[in-house]
Amino acid sequence: MATDKQVKLTLIRSLNGRLKSHKACASGLGIRRMHHSITVIDTPENRGMINKISYMLKIEDA
Repeated sequence: MATDKQVKLTLIRSLNGRLKSHKACASGLGIRRMHHSITVIDTPENRGMINKISYMLKIEDA
């Protein structure tokens, strides 16, 4: 599926002291640590998790 749109995410705010559901979203997206970039496929499920924790992420088109 090389035609799937991807999104590049970078964690720019710490997960410390966040709601458990927000930490779960970060872990579900595959985010492990600060300033580490990952790329995920832009699906409705991933987009929902990204929107929930968007205040902690830098979001770019991959």
